Amino acid sequence: MKYCVRFVRSHAVFIIATVLAAVTCFIVPPDEGYKSYVDFKTLSCLLATLCVVCALKNIKFFTILARKIIHSTPNLRICILALIYITFIGSLFIANDMALITFLPLGWYVLHDTGNEKYTPWLFVLQNIAANLGGMLTPFGNPQNLYIYTKFNIPTLEFMGIMLWPFLLSVAMLTASVLFFPKSKMELKRTEYFVFKPVRSAVYLVFFTLSILMVFSVVPYYIGLAVIIAAILILDRYALLRVDYFLILTFFMFFIFAGNMSRIEIIRDVLSSLLEKNTLVFSALSCQFISNVPSAILLSQFTDNYKELLLGVNIGGTGTIIASLASLITFSEYCRCIEGGKKRYFAIFTLLNVIFLAVLLVFCSIL
Repeated sequence: MKYCVRFVRSHAVFIIATVLAAVTCFIVPPDEGYKSYVDFKTLSCLLATLCVVCALKNIKFFTILARKIIHSTPNLRICILALIYITFIGSLFIANDMALITFLPLGWYVLHDTGNEKYTPWLFVLQNIAANLGGMLTPFGNPQNLYIYTKFNIPTLEFMGIMLWPFLLSVAMLTASVLFFPKSKMELKRTEYFVFKPVRSAVYLVFFTLSILMVFSVVPYYIGLAVIIAAILILDRYALLRVDYFLILTFFMFFIFAGNMSRIEIIRDVLSSLLEKNTLVFSALSCQFISNVPSAILLSQFTDNYKELLLGVNIGGTGTIIASLASLITFSEYCRCIEGGKKRYFAIFTLLNVIFLAVLLVFCSIL
C-alpha cells in the first residue's frame, strides 16, 4: 500500500496524462489516425539526451561544472542570472526540452552545494520559462516555429521580425526576475573532492553532440539513439537505470490526448469560431489545454493569420504545466531533486507563468 501511495505521488503527472489519454480514447476510438499522433523523433531525442545526462551525472560532471560557476560568480543573484541566461540561450540553439534536460541539473547542483536549496522551485520555474521563451526568435528554436515557418513559407527575416520584440521583452522580464534573489555570497557547504574524468567526459559530450544532431535531423534519430544506448550500455550501464522512463511515457500519453482532442468535432468548431475573433489570444489559450505544438498544428488549419498564430503558440508555452510539454521535464527533475513540496512548486509555477503570459499577451496585442 505504501508503495502504491509513493508511486502515485512520484508519478502524478504520468497518471493524469494516462487518464486523459484513456478518456479521449473512448471519444475517439483507436484507428489509423493514431499513427500520426506520436512524434517518435521527439521521444527518441529526449531519451538519447536523458541517457547522456545520466551518464554525465554519474561521473559528477555537473557537480564539478557547478563548482566552477560558484567560484566565478560574485553572489547568488548573479549566479542565478547566469543559469537563466544559459538555459535561455541554450533553447535558442538546441530547443527547449534539450536545454532543460541539460541545464536543470546544473542549477540544482549549484543550489545544493551552497546550501540554497530553498530557492530550487524559483530557479527551476524561471529556467522553465527561459527555455520555453528562448527559442521563439528562430524558425528552429521550437518545434511549433518550424511547423508554422514551413507551412506558411514565411521569409526568415520576416519571421525573426515578428518575434523580435516579445523575445526582447522576455529577456528583460527574466533579467528583472532575479532582483528578488539576495546578493548573498555563496560558499560551498560540502568539501568532498571530485576527480574530473576528461576522457570519459569528452566521450559523453560527443554523444551529447550526437543527440543535438538528431534534433536537427543531421543524423537519423533512430541511428543516433541506437548508437548512444549501445555505447552507454558498454561504458556505464547503470546510467540507463537512472533514466526517467516515466517522463517518456508521459510525453507519449500527452501526444495521444492532444491528438484525440484535435479530432473532436465540437472542439474544432469552437476553436474555428474563436480564431475568427482573436487569433492571438485564443491560440495562446489553446496551448493551456492541448500544449503549443498540437495547437500550432490544429489551429493552422483554420486561419491564415500566421503572425498572430506564431506569437500565440510561442507565448502560450507559458501558463499551465501542459502548455508546453517541456514543463513536464522541469517538474520531473524537481521531484527527483526535492522530496515533497509539490504544492509549493505548483503555486510558484502558476504565479510566475501567469505573470509572463499576461504581460506578453498584452504586449503582443498592442504591437
